[in-house]
Amino acid sequence: MLKKIIIFVCLILGLSIFCCGIFCAKESNKTILQFASWGSESEIGILKPILADFENENPDVKIDFMHIPQNYFQKIHLLFASNTAPDVIFINNQYLPIYANSGVLEDLTKHVSQDELDNYYKASLASLSWKGELYAIPRDVSNLVIFYNKDLFDKYKISYPHSGWTYEEFLDTVKKLTHLPEVFGISFEEEPLFYLPYLTGYGGWTMDDTLNFFNSDVLKKDNNAQGLSFYADLRNKYHVAPKKEESASATMAQLFLQGRLGMHLSGRWLVPKYRQEAKFDWDVVEFPRVDKNSKSIVPLDASGWAISKSSIHKQEAIKLIKYLSSKSSSEKFTQSGLIVPARVDVGNSEYFLDNKKPQNAKVFLKVAQTSDPTPVTVNYREILDSLKSRTEYIFNK
Repeated sequence: MLKKIIIFVCLILGLSIFCCGIFCAKESNKTILQFASWGSESEIGILKPILADFENENPDVKIDFMHIPQNYFQKIHLLFASNTAPDVIFINNQYLPIYANSGVLEDLTKHVSQDELDNYYKASLASLSWKGELYAIPRDVSNLVIFYNKDLFDKYKISYPHSGWTYEEFLDTVKKLTHLPEVFGISFEEEPLFYLPYLTGYGGWTMDDTLNFFNSDVLKKDNNAQGLSFYADLRNKYHVAPKKEESASATMAQLFLQGRLGMHLSGRWLVPKYRQEAKFDWDVVEFPRVDKNSKSIVPLDASGWAISKSSIHKQEAIKLIKYLSSKSSSEKFTQSGLIVPARVDVGNSEYFLDNKKPQNAKVFLKVAQTSDPTPVTVNYREILDSLKSRTEYIFNK
């Protein structure tokens, strides 16, 4: 009996080795393309079927997908440093200058036609360029708008905010919305992302400011000082925005969902959450302008697909990033409500303007057209860290 079992096991092992040999032989005939990305479970749930479709249409290519949900860029740094960088990398505009300046990304300018580039918002292409060369094909753009609780506006008999409103009208509105201790008029966050629009509104925080940040007292320049003062006053002077102790451990998104914020300055990434969890009517409006003669200029960020310069599979990598950035793939990413597509045609389609909240979704597209790219430099992360430490005392007097 034991002898029969041994023979049976040997047969199974032999068959397994034989089948593995066939499978490995098949795989060895394929180009293995490494691709790295961050992303939530829902985002990866969209991405994986797109990658599978690409493999089906390109049977000679196998995608080795590296999902790095945490500490993404630290790990990408290590991969570049050890000469094991993936062929294709999902990247954003804030880190792109580091890699482009180091010469480790492929210049895509020669690989993409002008007709293809015409499909994208100009600011998205500028955000993912370095020294005039394009280093990533955009997937999405990120800009800030003001979410507002329509039920609170109705309750306090306040007119809804409108396109073209001014800082004066904005301040008057948040004052009327504030009913302490239950309701604050506007959100307040100390991350530079959320107060830079107040500076750019005054014409501040330009590329010149980032380039000279450590060589001069940029924050004391009139335009920047005015914007910082206006923002700090929302919390410290007018008390229409919550102080740290008043929000405690709650995020601004949580306060908004609790009905404790009349308005919340944030991005498109909150739309799925608000659609699912908000128990009140809400909409969005563009960030205000300083006065009737000025413009609302909100910094724009972008994410997209880049290629490692060291890749030995550039032809296949170019095929992949064009597939990922195609109209069809962009529609699939857009359907979730999570992103503002970088493609103009998808932004103006039913996939983005889907008749779901927010009713005024076109605001995201309008802002994408009027935004300036965030003025990012190689040492931008260092600048952001310094900004946070230098503004803390201003915001917490």
